[in-house]
Amino acid sequence: MLTSFMEGLLCCLSSKSANVVVPVETSEPSDGYEFVEVKPGRVLRVRHIIPDRAVVEEPTGLGGIVSCKRKITVYRNGQLFIENLGDRASAELKNCQNGETEPDSAEEVELTDCGNSSPPAILPEARSESVTAGKDRTAETGESGDAPAAGQTDQSQEPRIRRRKPKRTVVIDCERQISACKGTHADVALFFIHGVGGSLDIWGNQLDFFSKLGYEVITPDLAGHGASSAPKIVAAYTFYALAEDMRLIFKRYARKRNILIGHSYGVSFCTFLAHEYPEQIHKMVMINGGGPTALEPSLCSIFNLPTCVLHCLSPLLAWSFLKAGFARQGAKEKQLLKDNNAFNVSSFVLRAMMSGQYWPEGDEVYHAELTVPILLVHGMHDKFVPIEEDQRMSEILLMAFLKVLEDGSHMVMMECPEAVNTLLHEFILWEPAIPPTPKKESKTRPETANSQSDNTKATSDPSKVRPSTARQTSSNGSTVEKPDSKAKK
Repeated sequence: MLTSFMEGLLCCLSSKSANVVVPVETSEPSDGYEFVEVKPGRVLRVRHIIPDRAVVEEPTGLGGIVSCKRKITVYRNGQLFIENLGDRASAELKNCQNGETEPDSAEEVELTDCGNSSPPAILPEARSESVTAGKDRTAETGESGDAPAAGQTDQSQEPRIRRRKPKRTVVIDCERQISACKGTHADVALFFIHGVGGSLDIWGNQLDFFSKLGYEVITPDLAGHGASSAPKIVAAYTFYALAEDMRLIFKRYARKRNILIGHSYGVSFCTFLAHEYPEQIHKMVMINGGGPTALEPSLCSIFNLPTCVLHCLSPLLAWSFLKAGFARQGAKEKQLLKDNNAFNVSSFVLRAMMSGQYWPEGDEVYHAELTVPILLVHGMHDKFVPIEEDQRMSEILLMAFLKVLEDGSHMVMMECPEAVNTLLHEFILWEPAIPPTPKKESKTRPETANSQSDNTKATSDPSKVRPSTARQTSSNGSTVEKPDSKAKK
């Protein structure tokens, strides 16, 4: 702590950066690590593992086909109206941005008098009763009052109601073929993307697990993280700059069926790629990614402080990250951070990353347009991302599955590696059930066949005929035989 404070003080006096912004040297340069120059002078470390596996033909004609038919309407007040048009569509939902259901909304009502027409007025919900009462009074006047003037009809006396004009309307109509992705198929690739302060090493348990199962895995270090290069300009760490890096990495290693796994800030890059390459993204996993809101940096944040001040506070920030990112704060968790090179970035990079999270396109509509199956994994003890945000994300997405781990927090892939690996593997192997083909109905229905057999029995055994049906007393007192109704064909 004292060393960090002295270095920060010298930084403020000399006006120089307290951190030497250079890439960290990797200790295993030949164990599946590659260095990719995405732009001149911008080099990213990538771990790429191609396991030894038997040659298996690509699956053809497997899996189920899901029809994605959706109409999304956005109004000027931010209200979202989602209409599912598929066969399995649920009821129409009209939601606010905070997730609460809004049964009624303000409507534009045009009131027209007998002689003069007034401009359209917006009436709030609280005045709906008065509008109804006005309608009743108009109806009464039309019945008992004077006759309408020439050229006017009864419809002109009633208010004409129309919905307010939507700001934007998006229609989605496509079909996706979703199949199980096995590790023995050479057309499957798994991409792991970490968040702020992490590195590719936080995915160590997942990389080992899936590579042993025969999957090809790719995971990069973001710029300024791990062993990737760290430019000294703030513009190098904006969302769009980092997203472009991930796009180039994806184009380099993509296969026919690609699965994206993102954590925290990395989920936003996965969403970006799913929009850019919808046909190549087969499935996606969001781990503690938060809600479907547009990104913008916070004005009142500790990361807005000067770099030298952040360097002085780096021990405090590391302790805060340990407390908020892990359900337990023991020696094991501290060792996990040290071994996996997590939250080991310079103050300059950390400040630039937090201030560069500006992505206005990533709103609810942007996420609602995704048609890829998505698994949401949330740690119950996460203090960075509330569970309500992931619940809202699951409501907005078309095909989403939310799984909550009670023993995990923000770094759930490091705390509960076995549970996370199991969830991911089950989701990767999941495919929708193929609906059975409808059988052609026979010419004779079962009910008809049963009735015919009953008729045969009734004819052959007259003693079983019900007395109330078989016998009927006539008006003259005699008894008349009447056949059973079931015996009629």
